[in-house]
Formats: sequence, C-alpha cells, structure tokens
Amino acid sequence: MQIALILGISRTMLMARLRQTVIAAVGVTFGITMFITLVSFMTGLNKLLDGLILNRTPHIRLYNEIKPSANQPVNLSSEFRNYMNIIRSIKPKERPLEIYNSQAILRRLKDDPRVLGTAPKVVAQVFFNVGAIDLNGVINGIDVVAESQLFSFADYLVMGKFQDLETVNNSIILGKGAAEKMLVDLGDVIQVTTARGERLPLKVVGVFQLGIADIDNVQSYTSVQTAQKLLGESNSYLTDIHVKLKDLTLAPGMAGEYKNLFNVDAIDLQTANAQFETGTKIRNIITYAVSITLLIVAGFGIYNILNMMIYEKMDSIAILKATGFSGRDVKGIFISISLIIGVTGGVLGLLFGFILSSLISQIPFKTAALPAIETYPINFNPQYYLIGIVFAIITTYIAGFFPARKASMVDPVEIIRGK
Repeated sequence: MQIALILGISRTMLMARLRQTVIAAVGVTFGITMFITLVSFMTGLNKLLDGLILNRTPHIRLYNEIKPSANQPVNLSSEFRNYMNIIRSIKPKERPLEIYNSQAILRRLKDDPRVLGTAPKVVAQVFFNVGAIDLNGVINGIDVVAESQLFSFADYLVMGKFQDLETVNNSIILGKGAAEKMLVDLGDVIQVTTARGERLPLKVVGVFQLGIADIDNVQSYTSVQTAQKLLGESNSYLTDIHVKLKDLTLAPGMAGEYKNLFNVDAIDLQTANAQFETGTKIRNIITYAVSITLLIVAGFGIYNILNMMIYEKMDSIAILKATGFSGRDVKGIFISISLIIGVTGGVLGLLFGFILSSLISQIPFKTAALPAIETYPINFNPQYYLIGIVFAIITTYIAGFFPARKASMVDPVEIIRGK
C-alpha cells in the first residue's frame, strides 16, 4: 500500500479526534521541554561546580611526597632477612622536596606528543606577619603565563591583574579570605616569613577567589622567581610540575609511567578528585531518571488515546480491511499516528526547552562565594537536543506499537456481522 495513502488516512483520523491528539502532543512537548531544561541546567551546574576544582587541578602532578622509607635498615640486614620485622614509630626519610633534574624533566614533557602543556611550581609554607600575629599560609610560585593558559588562573581574580606578578618585583596575589583577615588592599606591602626564618616584604598586586573558603583563606600566588628568592634557592629549584594532557583519560596510566621514568611521586586527576566525578555522575543519573520518567508518562498518554481510538474506529478498521487493506497496513496507519504525535510534540519540546533554558541563563545569579558567575549556568550542548528527539520518537513508537498490533488483528467479518 502506498505510504502517501497511509499517511493521509492517519492525518484524517488525527483530525477527527483533534482534541485528544493535541493533549497527547502537549504531553510529549512538556516531557521534552522539561528534559532539555533539566539536563541543560544540571549539566551546566555540574560543569560549574567541577570547574571550581578541576580547572585549577593538573591532570598529572609530579612532586616528592614526604613519607617513611619502605626499606628500613633491619630489612637490609642478611641476619634478619628471613624474619618478620615489626618496626614502630618510623620517621620520614630525609628526602628533599625539590624535584631533582627538573629542567630535564620539563624538556622531556615538552617533547611528549600527549602533553598539552606544563606549569612548573614552587610551593612554600609561610607565615603572614600581621602585627604581633602570624597567620599560616601557602605561597605558590607559578609560571604566570603557563598557569593562566592551562589552568584559567585569570578567571578567578577579583582584583588586580595576573600579569603584574611578572612585571612587579616581589609581588603577591592573595586569596580573598587571607586579604580580608590582614585588611590589605592593592598596593599594600605585607611581611612574609618562611619556616626557615627567611623574611621578605611582598607587594599585593591582586586578590583571587576560588569559592572554597579553605583555599581562599590560605593560598596565595607569586612568581616562581620570587618564591625561589623567598626560600633562598637557585633558579632550578622546583617542588611541583603540573601537567595538562590532550586526553584526560590517559592520566592514570601516564602518572604511573612518569613515576617510574622520573623517579618522583605522581598523582592523576581522577585519583585526586574521585569524589567530584562521583558527585557529577550521581547528579546526571538523577537528572536523566526524572526526565525519562516524564517522557514515559507522556508515552502512556499516547497509548491510552490510541487504544480509545481503536475501539471507536472499529467500523473504520473493518471497512479498511474489507476494501483490501492488510493487517500490516492498518498497523502502519496507527504507528504513523503515534509517530506524528511524537515528532510534532518532540520538535515543539525542543523549541520550548531552548527558550526556557535561554530565559534561565539570563536570570541574575549573584553570590559572594562565586564572584565570576553572573547568571545561572546553562549547558547548550546539541547532544542533549538529539537525545531528546530520539527518545521522544522511540517512546511514542513503543506507545503506539501495541495498540497498532491490536488494530491489525481485528476481524472485519465479526465487526460487520455484529452491526
């Protein structure tokens, strides 16, 4: 039977029950609209929350960890080699925080085609001298350009310019919490003392805010050269090397590779921030579960409407079969009705979902913890729109399949005889 004829009959039946058809299409439209809105908002929120940490976290961190020696002298003795030696109160071995041969490591990483970029770092435990009070703090000596390009350092500045760390000698960018505790502003000079007793005045050229109080109260940034000067170390002194990869999924394997190759400790992003990935996955599961439930409910509405249409159109179905339409043709008519409702409702749902998401993205979102965020986060990923329309078609097809199969099995002789 010609497809055009089947579609024409489907359209006629739809128009005959226009009110029910509109209600079914509205159900699909509402489901798709909520699916697009919820997924766009939740994934945008996930991206914002994870970005607070993940944007500032390297894919691989190379460093020297302070830890006890795995091989104690008693284990090396031939006399006690076959014994079970129990040692208490093991102290960390004398291992410098400096990464040995750091410049050669940086050159090796630069030549690795899997590496997007590297950012050397000097981390120093310090005290901020505020009158008679000393505040604990951590100074991160960074390569300013690399840190901004790879880890979006400039995005978290609320005062000042990150370039001033390079152009202004002995300068520092404080965390907002630390700046508020010391009551300092741009241009002020603070005194910093290291654990070794070295003291250096630093000029405040900026204030940053990550949005996590434990970091904003302690962390501060200066240039690598200033941090080396503060510690009294040479220009080759580095305590950390942060690596960003072209493919994040390679991080766990490459961390182990670099650990053995460079004889340093290495930790990958997935291991360091496993709790954030778990939280993101759970929020995504909840979002998809709620959205899919809405579409399934809309599918039941279509199923009920088609069932009622079959009972009301028994005469029409009998006439169609008596005039030469096969059961397959009748099934095609009712499946076409279901798909027309699904496609129409799905397209409208995508449109309304986009409009609603756009409206939400314009709503002001002001919070002191996230000064860089001005509106609610929305993720306009085309993938979600494709998933929405495909799922709408699948849901409505399944909802129409069983009533269509029932209609295809109608015996026209019994219907006509009953009349």
